[in-house]
Amino acid sequence: MAIGDELASLDFANLIGGPLNAVIRAQALAANTSVDFIKSVGFEADDAGGDNAGKPTMITFKYDKAIETKAADGSVTTEVKPFNLTVPFLTMVPIPFIRVEETTVDFNAKINSVQQSTSTHSTALNASLGVKAGWGPVSAELKVSVSDKRSTSASSKEERTYSMAVHVRAVQDELPAGTARLLGILENNIKETPVAAVA
Repeated sequence: MAIGDELASLDFANLIGGPLNAVIRAQALAANTSVDFIKSVGFEADDAGGDNAGKPTMITFKYDKAIETKAADGSVTTEVKPFNLTVPFLTMVPIPFIRVEETTVDFNAKINSVQQSTSTHSTALNASLGVKAGWGPVSAELKVSVSDKRSTSASSKEERTYSMAVHVRAVQDELPAGTARLLGILENNIKETPVAAVA
């Protein structure tokens, strides 16, 4: 098979489409992971039952705050009072939104075809002449032998090397408009309230 024909017979649709399909599936998996993260971290579990199911998960911090009070005579007094700060937990953690920005598929094919042919040829000539003389006619005898040897050998060697490299560049994407609006609503629910005095 010629090298060009062999390359033409390769299934480039699967060679290139396979990695791209894997990238698309990875993108979908990343989106599902983001949804699961928001559900598990930002909201109370639906199987918890009661009124808290589906409500945002809130974190309460307790701290002391200096409060200045101005009296009628103009004097200012400072009193340290305990406060509570209630914050939706989802607004405090980074939300993973991974987006595949670039995918590069490198495919290399290296085909080496080597054909070798060797031929040897040898010819040998052997001759001998014998003469007999005596009383009478002279007789001569000539002996000739020729040998011809020819050998031919051919061999072929073919090497194939294929390699594929897939480069994927993923970045942290901007929050979708709906998620950004959700976070804005949750940020409006951040409340600072003084701790009620114990009677």
